Amino acid sequence: MSIFSDKVLLITGGTGSFGNAVLRLFLDSDIKEIRVFSRDEKKQDDMRHRLQNPKVKFYIGDVRSRQSVDNAIQGVDYIFSAAALKQVPSCEFFPLEAVHTNIEGTNNVLESAIAHGVKNVVVLSTDKAAYPINAMGISKAMMEKIAIAKGRQLGQGAQTTVCCTRYGNVMGSRGSVIPLWVDQIKNGNPIMITDPNMTRFMMTLDDAVDLVLYAFEHGENGDLFVQKAPAATLETLAIALKELYYSDAEVKVIGTRHGEKLYETLVTREEMAKAIDMGSYYRVPCDARDLNYDKYFIEGDEEVSLIEDYHSHNTKRLDVEGMKELLIKLHFLRDDLRLKEKSWAKEIISE
Repeated sequence: MSIFSDKVLLITGGTGSFGNAVLRLFLDSDIKEIRVFSRDEKKQDDMRHRLQNPKVKFYIGDVRSRQSVDNAIQGVDYIFSAAALKQVPSCEFFPLEAVHTNIEGTNNVLESAIAHGVKNVVVLSTDKAAYPINAMGISKAMMEKIAIAKGRQLGQGAQTTVCCTRYGNVMGSRGSVIPLWVDQIKNGNPIMITDPNMTRFMMTLDDAVDLVLYAFEHGENGDLFVQKAPAATLETLAIALKELYYSDAEVKVIGTRHGEKLYETLVTREEMAKAIDMGSYYRVPCDARDLNYDKYFIEGDEEVSLIEDYHSHNTKRLDVEGMKELLIKLHFLRDDLRLKEKSWAKEIISE
């Protein structure tokens, strides 16, 4: 953690799942200060009482307001830009709200960061930004374009570095399907599945933090980073959860929701054509060309048509046992199962 020694980190949307994971990792480090910026005063108050840590400072505000961003960014060294509207159905019904937060809000953060001389900004995106078909994905794709364009304009060696990360389904994050299905299992209700054959990339929150830290340490202006990840069908995920909870819950197929895909793409074929394989990650440098395109009309890139996207149907596919091993890494699930084991032990003793 020496790179963060005596530094000030700002996390926009910091009361969310990602912010909590960052705090869990950083609080025992030698970082000077972590600023949690969000519009939810209740979650901030809950976090403040739970942590009771002088390193953590709380700022009420909204990325839609440049003024509130400016107030929180004074003296900041680094920013993890995580504030976003993330729910596919709600963004589908209220697309302009997604524009205001995900596009305009991120632009406010970047403009303020550049104006205040922030050293490094990592913008968090999603696989739904690749070949987007829904309002959330489209707004995130535009957010990426804005961040990459800022990075291109700044150029290498600038005071501020702006890069992006794109990740798949973060297991156990707020609003994700795993906590929902766990609640359905515990309450004796059927597990509601949209399509059993639907595949999703599977990443833990710790994986998401690792990706952001990797981008932070290795990124150059305009870069996009993607972590290679396994995938699973929703059916496999449901079976794995049922086995972990020793549940015989019915699985009920309800059909695809608004704006959902059968599988998600993490890296498009156009991006794969220029992606650099970093081992566990792909680094996609920005297109450094300017608007003088004439010279590029003469020669194209034949590789693009020969390369395949990197998506959740063609990555490593988890079976039930592999899915269970990954699920056990989730903090809330591990705690939940530990409590369940204790209750089973009490029942055995009482018998």
